[in-house]
Amino acid sequence: MTLETVKTLADWIQAASSTVVLTGAGISTESGVPDFRSKSGWWRNVDPATVATADALQHNYPLFHAFYRARIEALKGLSPNVGHQILAKWEAAGRVDAIATQNVDGFHQMAGSRRVYELHGSIRSARCSNCGASASVEDFVAQRSCPHCGGRLRPNVVLFDETLPQDAWQGALEAIARADLVLVVGTSLNVSPANTLPALTRGKTAVINLEPTRMDEAFDLVIHGKAGEVLAAVDGRMG
Repeated sequence: MTLETVKTLADWIQAASSTVVLTGAGISTESGVPDFRSKSGWWRNVDPATVATADALQHNYPLFHAFYRARIEALKGLSPNVGHQILAKWEAAGRVDAIATQNVDGFHQMAGSRRVYELHGSIRSARCSNCGASASVEDFVAQRSCPHCGGRLRPNVVLFDETLPQDAWQGALEAIARADLVLVVGTSLNVSPANTLPALTRGKTAVINLEPTRMDEAFDLVIHGKAGEVLAAVDGRMG
C-alpha cells in the first residue's frame, strides 16, 4: 500500500457513477473468522473440498455436521470490522451500488450493507436437505432432524459440487455489467466462477489483497495490504 495507490483508488471511487465490490475471506479474517482453507487445524485437518460436498452430506453426515458446526461456533462473539463498516458507509453515501461476496458469515449485512449478493449462500440459516423446508441454525447445530420429513438439516451454503444460487449470481452479473469500477477486496481469486466476475466489467478494476493474487496483472490497480487498513486509508482520502 502506498499513498499514491490509495489516492488513486479514492479518486476512482469518487469519480465512478457505479462501483461494485467483490469480497472474499480476507475481509472477514480481520474479524477473527478463521480461513477454512488455511492449515490452522481448526477444521480437523480435513480438506474442505472433501467434506463440504453433497456427497459428504449424503454419505458422511457426522463429519459434514462437525465441520459446519465448527464454522458456526467459530463465528460466535465475532462482529463486522472496519472494512465491512466502510463499505456499508460508502453504500449509504451512494458510492457503492452493490457487494457480491464469497463469504457466508453475513457480516456485510450486519454492518449495514443492503444490496449484498451472497454468491456462496449463508451459514446463518439452514434447511432440510430432503424437502427443502427452512430450519434454524440452532436445530442444525443440535443435529435435529427436519420436523416435516425427518431429513437431515444443512446450512444454506453452496457446497463444492453445487451450482451458485441463481438470483445472487444474476444480480452480481447485472450489477457488474453496469459498473464503471469493480473493486475486489480480500480474495485470492482462486475460486470459480466468482473469480470470473471482475473481467466482466467494461470499467476500471482494482484489487486489495494481503498477498498477490493469481490475477493481479489483469487489474488496473493493485494494492497489497490488509483489507480494513487499506479501506480505512482510502476512506480517509475522500472528501
